[in-house]
Amino acid sequence: MVSVSRENMMRILPYLGLPVPVILLLIMREGRTEPFVLLWHELLIVFGYLAAVLDLKTRRIPNKLIMLMLAVWVMTLVPKLFIDPGTSVEMLIEGALGFMVCGAIFLVVYIFSRNGLGGGDVKFMAVAGLYLGLENSVPAVFIGTVAAAITGIVLIVLKKIQRKDPIPLVPFLYAGILVTLFLR
Repeated sequence: MVSVSRENMMRILPYLGLPVPVILLLIMREGRTEPFVLLWHELLIVFGYLAAVLDLKTRRIPNKLIMLMLAVWVMTLVPKLFIDPGTSVEMLIEGALGFMVCGAIFLVVYIFSRNGLGGGDVKFMAVAGLYLGLENSVPAVFIGTVAAAITGIVLIVLKKIQRKDPIPLVPFLYAGILVTLFLR
């Protein structure tokens, strides 16, 4: 019999919720969404979940996770370029536009916020834009940032945090991604 220590259980516990959004999106979108796009959205749910948990725990998004997200996007797109070049090029352009818009929005905020936004947030959302495409990137960013702002204001009013205290942004961006994927 395998025994799991309390410490190990506390490390595993945050990741137990991951199958729920993956299975729900699969059930909701099966047959309605092109299988390749559904695969990308499922992968983004997994990567976003990991990034959100890491941001909550450590306040950092590891570059290795961002590079893995990028590598998986490229590795899934390249074979499709040979199989179906027409739609693949459209997806490439749509992903590149999502990357540029998300990256630009967060880079500008990063530059002007004077360390109010982390570089991991910028990189995460830029690469997430590849998976989302332009059409889904804008609502995901909007929903996530509004949720973060409202939460921050509520926490300040309740005196749980000070105005200058940081809050992890990726969990809110992940929520925006989920809402966008489930409602579109």
